[in-house]
Amino acid sequence: MDVHNHFTPPEIVADARRGNGIDGLRVERDDGVEWMVHQRFRWQLQPTFYDLEARLQAMDKLGVDLALISMAPPLFMYWVADTSALVDLCRQANDELAAFAAASDGRIEAVATLPMSDPDAAVTELRRAIGELGLKGAQIGPSVEDMPIDDPAVRPVLATAAELGAPVILHPYHVGPRPGLTDYYLYNLVGNPLESTVGAARLIFGGVLDELDRLKVLLIHGGGYLPYHIGRLDRGHLIRAENKGCRHAPSAYLRRFWYDTIVHGAGPLEFLIQQVGVDRVVYGTDFPFGMSGGSLLEQLDGVAIGDSDRARVAGGNAADLFGLGDGT
Repeated sequence: MDVHNHFTPPEIVADARRGNGIDGLRVERDDGVEWMVHQRFRWQLQPTFYDLEARLQAMDKLGVDLALISMAPPLFMYWVADTSALVDLCRQANDELAAFAAASDGRIEAVATLPMSDPDAAVTELRRAIGELGLKGAQIGPSVEDMPIDDPAVRPVLATAAELGAPVILHPYHVGPRPGLTDYYLYNLVGNPLESTVGAARLIFGGVLDELDRLKVLLIHGGGYLPYHIGRLDRGHLIRAENKGCRHAPSAYLRRFWYDTIVHGAGPLEFLIQQVGVDRVVYGTDFPFGMSGGSLLEQLDGVAIGDSDRARVAGGNAADLFGLGDGT
């Protein structure tokens, strides 16, 4: 079961092809290749983002029986000034996510996207997505533009997810140039894991995980740097007055999160499993983006893991997290 792969709703693609998408969203062609473009980013618009048959064929090639799809993060659009337009976009996207899953003959499930710049509307849409559309959780950013995830304004969204038992996938979305990261694709290679780490650290230090003890959070890209530098956070908690907002040392919260396998190396993945426990690690691909991690067989190659634990990473853990039977 692949819990980390992305979808671009066909109607949003159609609007972009007509040149009238939200925030100037449009499709451009370059030597016969389509690119989705908006003010911050552009990415290659492969049919696997929006075409069901192409997606199912790709899943077969990867050996994926069940995929949990989520909105392509560059389409979060938290920066759009017209929040009503963002609310409409999220409703449309969630309707299309549900329809795409329903047409897949049980091969695909989906999580919602939310208009996080309007937290009240995000709560309403989360309840609709879970209660009416049957989506399995939500995907949000580690921040909402300049508003951090532990901001009190965001708390009602997280509290609603906890109440509903809806897992939250924390996915970085800040694409484009960042200070010091403009070269060498560092805004993705370094910036995306950093964004996840900051979001997770704020959930810990901000006391959010203490307050919402039923909140389930999945960190993608192996949790960013959190599992690998947790000792540094523990040190900060020990010596800094501003880091006393959580009840325990940060390392005590590592198992409050789940982590996907996208670390692009056997050594880091084996360390992750040892650090957080095999029951907190779930298979993901980041498909169809270029930074995708490949098949489960490829990702676990060289990782010392037994058959029963392999089965848990392959689908059992994700099935438990998202309430999806046995995950196959």
